[in-house]
Amino acid sequence: MNIPAEHKEEKERLKDLESYSILDTISESDYDNITAIASEICGTKISLISLIDKDRQWFKSCHNLDATETPRDLAFCAHAINDPDNVLIVQDARQDERFHDNPLVTGGPEVIFYAGVPLISDNGLPLGTLCVIDDKPKLLSQSQIQSLTALGNQVMNILNLRKTKISLEKTQKTLEEKNQELERFAFLAAHDLKSPLTHINGFSQLLIKQYGDKLDDDGKEMLNLMAKSSEKLRTLITGLLDYSRSESVLSENKMQINLEELIKDINGLFSFENNMVLNLSTLLNEVSTNRAALEQVLINLVTNAIKYNDKEKVEIEIGLSDTDTHYKFYVEDNGPGIAIENQKKIFEIFNVFAKEDKFGVSGNGIGLATVKKIVEKSGGQINVKSEIGKGAKFIFTIEK
Repeated sequence: MNIPAEHKEEKERLKDLESYSILDTISESDYDNITAIASEICGTKISLISLIDKDRQWFKSCHNLDATETPRDLAFCAHAINDPDNVLIVQDARQDERFHDNPLVTGGPEVIFYAGVPLISDNGLPLGTLCVIDDKPKLLSQSQIQSLTALGNQVMNILNLRKTKISLEKTQKTLEEKNQELERFAFLAAHDLKSPLTHINGFSQLLIKQYGDKLDDDGKEMLNLMAKSSEKLRTLITGLLDYSRSESVLSENKMQINLEELIKDINGLFSFENNMVLNLSTLLNEVSTNRAALEQVLINLVTNAIKYNDKEKVEIEIGLSDTDTHYKFYVEDNGPGIAIENQKKIFEIFNVFAKEDKFGVSGNGIGLATVKKIVEKSGGQINVKSEIGKGAKFIFTIEK
């Protein structure tokens, strides 16, 4: 018996095999179907998908064989991988000096006939074989050899899909971890900056109030700029905190929410806006959803409808209907409207299209990005319908 030689690139070959994470995995029908078909086409009792490890051959699929592995030194397939360009065919192992006294030939399973198609990775390295085995001498036709080769290619297609899936899962996990790290950094940085900025803004206002009459016009202007700049930065940081915290909002449980009470609570938040009318249009009495998430979305949209409204009387309508799977909301206002070319861009973080709101405060482009994030994480979608001069209607869905 000849012990099979190591492959000429054995170290690289074993590393390539390891990259598929396939060794010692459970039986899978995709592979078992192929070995069953191979045995049927070639008229053999046994068919295997054999992968050559360092010291063993391990069977990913065994058709009519109970073993899961054998020593590599006894493996016909370990010879086959050393000639990856050809199908190894042994018509009668008893007459072949390489195998005649091999225990797999002289004892069970009595490997007399063998045909093995090397399984070649994308790196050009053989991982093992798809082989057919019988306990009596046999010949294969050219058509049978071609079919066996085609099935071997199919085995590699499945293995490569597995490898790609594993790679994508690792990449996704890495990206998720990086996103979590970035969001945590943004939260911590914003949180640490918010307090001193609040102090700077407060001290600026105090200086203006108590010492403004002792300063010349330039001094007053500088203090006003300091106060305005610190307030703008504080608002930006608050927005970043809301954006980073939006994930935690979604972790809260769903609950029954009375819609009349919800609108009443939202109305109360804007009691300072004397010239505002907020109406509810729905046939539903209540919804079952995450209250914190829904409130954050509605409050943000109502706030924008007020801040950027150019009418003497602000009119806002919140509407709601439902389907079997989703609640469908809208928030419609009588404001200046949004240009068509900006209607998708307004949901991108840090995109700002109005220089300032009616209170003279510049936006930061975080609010609608936060709304979009919450809606999509809630299993829904959001979009806006608007024409210049005819108000805006924000429509969003939330999964039940």
